[in-house]
Amino acid sequence: MIAAAVLGIILILISFALKSQTSPLNKIAIPLKYVGILIVLIGILSSLFVQIEAGNVGVKSLFGEVKPTILESGLHIVNPLIDVTSFDIQTQNYTMSALNEEGAKSGDDAIRVLSADGLEVIIDLTVLYRVLPADAPVIYKKLGVNYSDKIVRPVTRTRIRDNAVFYDAVALYSSKREEFQTRIYNSIEKDFKSRGLILEQLLIRNINLPESVKTTIESKINAEQEAQKMTFVLQKEKQEAERKRVEAQGIADYQKIISSGLTDKQLQYESIKAQLEIAKSQNAKVILMNGKTTPIILSDK
Repeated sequence: MIAAAVLGIILILISFALKSQTSPLNKIAIPLKYVGILIVLIGILSSLFVQIEAGNVGVKSLFGEVKPTILESGLHIVNPLIDVTSFDIQTQNYTMSALNEEGAKSGDDAIRVLSADGLEVIIDLTVLYRVLPADAPVIYKKLGVNYSDKIVRPVTRTRIRDNAVFYDAVALYSSKREEFQTRIYNSIEKDFKSRGLILEQLLIRNINLPESVKTTIESKINAEQEAQKMTFVLQKEKQEAERKRVEAQGIADYQKIISSGLTDKQLQYESIKAQLEIAKSQNAKVILMNGKTTPIILSDK
């Protein structure tokens, strides 16, 4: 490392200074010189090797000039004078929330926008993005390593405000929420891509409306639920009435068929059959007829 090399050179210079003197300290001049040379060699050798962790790329710069090529993850041999800056290319998230300690910045960091009907809407949002590895040198040259505050945050907040003016507050809260999310995703994606960032996903976590609007929405939802409940009750009653009508029609049809199909002869025949069955009983029976004939007493004795 450079610091070790500098320390070694300092020790070498001190050894030369001691050697030129006649004091007893000149005895350690030669060992001190060798120690300094050893430290310089270790520093130079250490600077030759650079390890890039997994999920990162290395951006090389020499005396302020950023090199266009990158170092992939792994161990590399480089010029000791080159400075290597590690860039995270894994998925990162930037959250803007009204809740303390939940977002990237402490305190209330939610996005406040004006809707088409002039109402203030508060939006909590999370941006998932990553650095395009090939563009890491350009990002480092133009923005440095703090690209989240310079690009992700301002671009996201601006595009959300620009697109929110096309929707009413209630529409943002309910029916047009997915459409709004898709619209701002497309606009933010273009801005990110032009700056070497890839937008993976845009998550609208929460949309808060003014209390007066919330009350109106809740009243509307309750009225719709009551209307749906009444429709269900009426439909159920209608089905029950239809069931009873069909049942009554079936009974009427049955009675009509029975009355039209029975004759006097058939009734007389059925009566005789019933009398015979009764006569087979062990107990004597008195059978009363239809009033036109004498009662019959049957006995098995």
